[in-house]
Amino acid sequence: MGLSGHERKSSDHRIPRDRLHPAWHPHEVTATEAIELLEKFRAGKIARDKVLRAFQTAPLADLGFAQVDTHRALRKGFPEVIFGSGKTPEQVVGIASKIFEREQRILVTRIHGDHVRALRRRFKHAVHHETARCVTIEKTARPRRPGTIAILCAGTSDLPVAEEAAVTAEVMGNQVARIHDVGVAGLHRLLRRLDVIQSANVLIVAAGMEGALPSVVAGLVSKPVIAVPTSVGYGASFGGLAPLLGMLNSCGSGVTVVNIDNGFGAGYAASQINSLARAE
Repeated sequence: MGLSGHERKSSDHRIPRDRLHPAWHPHEVTATEAIELLEKFRAGKIARDKVLRAFQTAPLADLGFAQVDTHRALRKGFPEVIFGSGKTPEQVVGIASKIFEREQRILVTRIHGDHVRALRRRFKHAVHHETARCVTIEKTARPRRPGTIAILCAGTSDLPVAEEAAVTAEVMGNQVARIHDVGVAGLHRLLRRLDVIQSANVLIVAAGMEGALPSVVAGLVSKPVIAVPTSVGYGASFGGLAPLLGMLNSCGSGVTVVNIDNGFGAGYAASQINSLARAE
């Protein structure tokens, strides 16, 4: 949209460099800083070229071994998540340090003991979620948005995947209700938690073996169900392939399926869905 003569004159005002917020470096614009930039521009307190430059420059930091996406939070609402498996502790810490320069929180998934020790040495706020195999680092606690994400797992053996989903959803600002060990072998265990299940905005259901639990849950609720097949089971489960196929062929309406053991993907998707919901 074009600018009027008056608006062009106002927007072309030049202000001293030292009045510019130091966070307005092209590589480091977060969602909050982007809003601040636009408000300053609308008020005529910053030149149009400064705003354009902040958004046009390549939004990444080259660490040699990694290209860190510094605008992920601006586009997605949450910073780049670090997948720890296959990375050295030094690489994980290097990526986390770059992200933490501008962001309030970090999630590192699929970590082991060496990763944890390195992250704790570097970040005093690092929290190790042992069952989930994750580390979270937060400068400040994030306010919880309205609505609940219910996370169910069929058996105790499915807990690592369910907890990965729970930690992901929580660090992204959601309230989480954990419902453990409610597999179809004892349906009464599930039914006694029906009030919590039906009041949730979105449900994540992790199950191995034959993967039947998401179908049962989908028949009880009117909300989205995200099914997570786990690699729990005997030989014929083929490392999670059997529950994956069972969930893909679910007769329950509204069931969406993520990859085997992908608790992170389920938690992330559930957060996006919950962010669209409105409290009743």
